[in-house]
Amino acid sequence: MFTDDTIAAISTPLGEGGIGIVRLSGKDSILIAERIFTSPKNKTLKDAKSYRVIYGFIKDPITGKEIDEVLVTVMRAPHSYTREDVVEINCHGGMVTLRKTLELVLKQGARLADPGEFTKRAFLNGRIDLIQAEAVLDLIRSKTDESRRVAIEQLQGGLSEKVTVLRDRLTELCAHVEAYIDFPEDEIETASKQKMLGSMKEIERELQKLLTTYDEARFFREGLSTAIVGRPNVGKSSLLNALLQKDRAIVTEIPGTTRDVIEEYLNINGLPLRIMDTAGIRAVRDIAEKEGVRRSLQSIENADLVIPIFDSSEPLLDEDFEVIGKIKGKNVIVVMNKCDLPAVVDKVELNSFLAPNNTNIISISATRGDGLEELKEMIFNTCLKDWKEERERVVVTNLRHKISIENAKVSLERAITVLIENQPLEIFAFELRDSLDRLGEIVGAVTTEDILNKIFNDFCIGK
Repeated sequence: MFTDDTIAAISTPLGEGGIGIVRLSGKDSILIAERIFTSPKNKTLKDAKSYRVIYGFIKDPITGKEIDEVLVTVMRAPHSYTREDVVEINCHGGMVTLRKTLELVLKQGARLADPGEFTKRAFLNGRIDLIQAEAVLDLIRSKTDESRRVAIEQLQGGLSEKVTVLRDRLTELCAHVEAYIDFPEDEIETASKQKMLGSMKEIERELQKLLTTYDEARFFREGLSTAIVGRPNVGKSSLLNALLQKDRAIVTEIPGTTRDVIEEYLNINGLPLRIMDTAGIRAVRDIAEKEGVRRSLQSIENADLVIPIFDSSEPLLDEDFEVIGKIKGKNVIVVMNKCDLPAVVDKVELNSFLAPNNTNIISISATRGDGLEELKEMIFNTCLKDWKEERERVVVTNLRHKISIENAKVSLERAITVLIENQPLEIFAFELRDSLDRLGEIVGAVTTEDILNKIFNDFCIGK
């Protein structure tokens, strides 16, 4: 991979702000920035000490016109984010000056950075491993304080250290087996065989512990996908607005007002809830509303949690029973809305049509706010049963990591079987090495260009 050139990008969000940053990284960063920078006190960037801020102006070297009044920071290799020479030009916020400054930098020989290329260089230059690189993106995208804490722990190397320890133990086993392969006249002694089996089974248990954290920990990275479903006019949009405490969805008495899935994020005790208000489920002929119903049904299939909502002030209708049929087998919290009105349907009657012993039923009034705090607590406790225990140890939040750990565990289980059945040592060594390589994929010790591109293309340009 060619990383010998110098890259540049705007590293702050688009729009107006107090400052905006143009960042450069590469061997010619200081030289390129020097060509467009002037200091009133005749200070030069090439003589600047690392991490010192220098005041001056960005000027077009051809016309001599001043573009902006800036502060420039030089960070010399290897003590920088990318372990290359890095220059950050702090301009006044606003896209005109930032883009003009970036244009000048590119004209002087820099290349526009690809998405995530600064972090990719940090990985390729050995400053961070692949888990930490992905944690940078998780930190940027974190929606709650708890999400931020989980990302920081990954960035600081908690999972990396755990995986590295397991890889070291597998490496030791591999070396032990290779020694027996090199000297075929020696057989593995019973005591050594039992010790190896014990070590592998212990590693297998550690891998399983990591896997058990994923189902809950991933919610803090991706958000808990939650679909509010029900027939028209039971209060789906009213519930969304009440939870968000703002008028996000249009609420009317006309059935079919909501025709598409409306998605928002909600913070419940640090859990980012990716909540979706869906179109009312009913038989329709209108093409647009029919598509809305199709998307509602799709949301039920894909959601981590489904909140079916029923109107307790009216008898159950055919559309309600259709909803009940669609949510079977799903993780659900049943909401009985409009508890501020005289009840026609109670929890006992509704529960008789649901899954046996369904205790997740709550009565609320979306318009008045009754029961909303209890609903939030129920959502958190239903979906994060073991989170307190899992927070005491390293957790897995990334699907890529989970798949690699699963594959490593499968290879290790095969290696255990091979050793117990006294199959050839070459097969045993192959399975051990495969398990080792699978764990190596997580931290980037074993990787491919395709994997790197997939990971870093999700980043914004400039990070």
